Amino acid sequence: MLIGVPPESRDDEPRGARAHFLQVFLSQRSQMEALVNRRVGCRATAADLVQDLFLRFWRRPLVQVEELSTYLLRCAGNIAIDHLRSEGTRTRVNEGWQPDEPDCHGSEPQAALEAGNDLRHVEAALRALPERTRQIFLLNRIHGRKYADIAKAMGLSQSAVEKHMMRALEACKASLREPAPRTPGKAP
Repeated sequence: MLIGVPPESRDDEPRGARAHFLQVFLSQRSQMEALVNRRVGCRATAADLVQDLFLRFWRRPLVQVEELSTYLLRCAGNIAIDHLRSEGTRTRVNEGWQPDEPDCHGSEPQAALEAGNDLRHVEAALRALPERTRQIFLLNRIHGRKYADIAKAMGLSQSAVEKHMMRALEACKASLREPAPRTPGKAP
C-alpha cells in the first residue's frame, strides 16, 4: 500500500494521472517553496504552505491543465498571497485590540469610569424612548433580529422599523454628546 494514496479508486481519472501529478509536484517542490519563501519570508511557513497545496490537489479529482508545472508554480504564488492577506487581516485585528500607548495602565480606571458613565447615559436615553422604539432597538441590537423580521412580528412596515431605529440610534448618540449633568454643590 502506498502512503498518501487515497484508498478509493478514481475511475474518472486517466490511468497514471496521480503518478504523473506526484512526479511533477515533487520535481517542482523546491521551486514552489523558494517562490513562497521569497513572498512570505519564512522557509518553514513556505514548506507548510506548499504541503497544504499538495494536500488540496491530492484530495480532489485531478483536472487536465495545459502545463502542470507552470500551473503549480502559479498556485504556489497564489497560496503565498492568500497567506499574506490572512496574516495582514489577523495583524490588523490584533492591533485593534492593543493599547496605543505602552504605559496606559494608569488610565485604565479612568477609561473604565468614562465607559461606565457613557453606558449610563445610553441606558437613560433608551429608557426615555417610546416603548415601541425601545423594543425595536433591543430586538435588533441585543437579540440580533433583522428589520424585516421585526416588522413582520410587530405588524409594521420595514420602513417604519428603520425610522424607529434611526430615532433610537440618534438618541444614543445625543446622550454621548451631551455633557454630564452636574450635581449642585460639586466642582466640575
